[in-house]
Amino acid sequence: MKKELIRWYKGHHRELPWRKTKDPYKIWISEVMLQQTTASAVVPYYEKWLDLFPDMKALSQSSQQEVLKAWEGLGYYQRAINLHQAARTMCRKNVCTIPDKYEDLIALPGVGPYIAAAVLSIAYGQPYPVLDANVRRVVMRLAGIHGQFSPRTDKILFGRIKAIFPARNGGDFNQAMMELGALVCKPRNPACLLCPVQRSCLAFQRGEQEVIPTPRKRSCQKIETVVGVIRDGRRYLIQKRPPQGLLAGLWEFPGGKREKGETLRAALHRELREELTAEVKIGRRLLTVRHAYTRFLVTLFAFECELISRPKFRKGSPRWVFLKAMKRYPFPSGSARIVRFLEDTESRRERSRLTG
Repeated sequence: MKKELIRWYKGHHRELPWRKTKDPYKIWISEVMLQQTTASAVVPYYEKWLDLFPDMKALSQSSQQEVLKAWEGLGYYQRAINLHQAARTMCRKNVCTIPDKYEDLIALPGVGPYIAAAVLSIAYGQPYPVLDANVRRVVMRLAGIHGQFSPRTDKILFGRIKAIFPARNGGDFNQAMMELGALVCKPRNPACLLCPVQRSCLAFQRGEQEVIPTPRKRSCQKIETVVGVIRDGRRYLIQKRPPQGLLAGLWEFPGGKREKGETLRAALHRELREELTAEVKIGRRLLTVRHAYTRFLVTLFAFECELISRPKFRKGSPRWVFLKAMKRYPFPSGSARIVRFLEDTESRRERSRLTG
């Protein structure tokens, strides 16, 4: 089975930029980016990242805002914060390299068993099998194991994969298993007739590939938020999110979540009064933005607002910023859409002014 899998991988794997290097830093960056994100979405971010932060030292010397800006739009921003913290941790010890020992690597911020195994096997050629969602699915089908992904199942799967893990070329084997899960052994409608290890697959032999693993029922919470686009001359008011929690360290327009029974305008009045301790006149709705996260769907309503009294900033980092300067600030997807809307509006005004 191992020979067939590696032969298939060498002939069918996708040409991805991180597959062309054994540099531990680049492998680490790619594996962190690939968590919860498709390879096609990662490629442009990976290439931009390496232009900005080509090595560990460059990453450690950057600011958190620069790091988050480079990550903007990729989601799960704690990954970027962890990369930055890990780089600084290593370079403070005057060792700006990725550790080649499991216990040292897994001690870094954001590095779990999967990341550690992937980096050590691919970059350093060490015999550590990986267990991500793709590999879990492949092994469960090969072994005919029913059920959902769980810590208990992981123990069984890890034992199975260790039993077939090769003594040499473990990095290729890991990548082949992940690629098989991504391209052939998909969650739905797996391409079993194209599978190089079909003969070894109990799920295929029993016709159970569509029911292994058991799919999870995901509930999606719907959240409505309101924000105020507050202008002072040519500057706009934005504020920084707390350093911990969802979207930590990103910038956004002031506002918050709509409570049950509130109108949109009442919610915005309350939020701005709480955040800015100022009275605000709410004008027209500028746009509505919808963005899906893993477990919830956010609908963001942006209103044009005018300050009646000067704000007294009590929390966060409110700041008046010119529109052109906003490109330096990292925003979550919803706020980034508002920035683009304002830029487009400004461009139309400028074209109208020039054409008379």
